[in-house]
Amino acid sequence: MSQLFNYNRLVVNQKAKLIEITNQFAIRDEHGNDIGFITQEGQSTARKVLRFVSNVDQFLTHNYTLYDATGQPVMHLTRPAKVMKSTVNIGFPDGSPAGQIIQQNVFGKIRFGLLDNQGQPIGEIRAENWRAWNFAIVDTQEQERARITKKFGGVLQAAFTTADNYLVEIDPSLDGALRFMTFAAAAAVDTTLKQDE
Repeated sequence: MSQLFNYNRLVVNQKAKLIEITNQFAIRDEHGNDIGFITQEGQSTARKVLRFVSNVDQFLTHNYTLYDATGQPVMHLTRPAKVMKSTVNIGFPDGSPAGQIIQQNVFGKIRFGLLDNQGQPIGEIRAENWRAWNFAIVDTQEQERARITKKFGGVLQAAFTTADNYLVEIDPSLDGALRFMTFAAAAAVDTTLKQDE
């Protein structure tokens, strides 16, 4: 497995653009070093034009790839077109399924189920308020194992603004499928919820 998954504290930073047609995100460690990136892939010219002239993102399928610092793909994410609830299909680089993130509710504090590659629940992503800026990732025993935060300070504040960044903090003891899906959750937060606002 990629060294990227060994990090316990990282920042997912959306690359600022005047007009957002292709989504791109940098992944950095707590010192600001680039350790990976996420890029949207597979868009035709017609689709880019459609995104430019309309607000139909939630009705379109989105494909993303998470790469490590060496440029090697480590995860694929596909969010099929949606009407109310998001589903994100997670795949390994070889194309085999790794799991799913499934939105469980539309109103109130948003929750997403985390499923492994057999469709079994391994945890949840839980928004802390109805605006869904901060998320806790819990295991099946209701124990918080990671946190995704929109606004943050401390050592990172000097290196990053808070506008388009998510700080991801992972319990160092977390391993296996839930650690992998925590990285998927970090990659998917902006694409499953924030892009539709």
